[in-house]
Amino acid sequence: MSLMSVELRGTFLPVTTPFDPVTGEVDLVALRANLRHWMRHPLAGVLVGGSTGESVLLDESEMISMLEAARDVLPEGGVLIAGTGAESTRATVRRTRAAAEAGADAVLVKPPAYYKGGMTPEALARHYRAVADASSVPVVVYQVPLRLSTLDLPTGLVAELSHHPNIVGIKDSRAKLELIGELVDQCEQGFQVLVGAGSVLYGALELGATGGIVGVGLMAPAEAAEVSVAFSEGRKADAGRAQERIEPVHTKIVGGMGVPGIKAALDILGLHGGVPRPPLVPASDARVEEIRGVLETAGLLETARA
Repeated sequence: MSLMSVELRGTFLPVTTPFDPVTGEVDLVALRANLRHWMRHPLAGVLVGGSTGESVLLDESEMISMLEAARDVLPEGGVLIAGTGAESTRATVRRTRAAAEAGADAVLVKPPAYYKGGMTPEALARHYRAVADASSVPVVVYQVPLRLSTLDLPTGLVAELSHHPNIVGIKDSRAKLELIGELVDQCEQGFQVLVGAGSVLYGALELGATGGIVGVGLMAPAEAAEVSVAFSEGRKADAGRAQERIEPVHTKIVGGMGVPGIKAALDILGLHGGVPRPPLVPASDARVEEIRGVLETAGLLETARA
């Protein structure tokens, strides 16, 4: 086990997975193009294989090829996080080791949730410790959005895990600032709390979070990056203005429509969105027009591809 650390400070993007419209295979050329566009902004890094990246629909070999592609494109200092959580501890360890070999700086591990009734705090603690013990890179706990098929992790469990030397943080996507405050207060000093909802990024920073992994940043990278950068530089009014601009985009597209909505938005903005992988279905024509209106109201169409 390595006691390497990783700084999770700033705004990170949970990147989408572009698929070839004919073959349905992962389109690595499109992924690299998207990454080059996004990383022209002062972002801290990216997450490959998160909920927004359709992680549960990807093969393990696809994840590795995406990580290798991202590693090649990320600028020096850009942090590469890999989503490696699986239902078994064994598979999570295997995926974590493979991700580290492919160049990941840290791994994000969602809780196993299928046997929900058996996932007691004790079982989850054993799972996370085993993964962290076996990992050569730092582990970040993932509190998945509760609208998805998942568990609600007790603050006490996360606080207990925060004492493990190789469990360095949490991404909490519940979008509840009181829970972010609990985590900041109760976890080990130096444990990094990241928010997963762009609607509460500024508020979370105010409470002591180190940053966020936010899907809204895929559509508004400059603004999402500015929330963290301006806040860290003491320009709180600027950070607040950037937050106000991204909040409705998060609420209506990320929160309201999920992956199909985000991918449609990327297409509108001139990036590589494309269709989600079945059984997810693409956004309807009516939804696409609604998305266009949200982006226009936020002033994001003028800056598309700028």
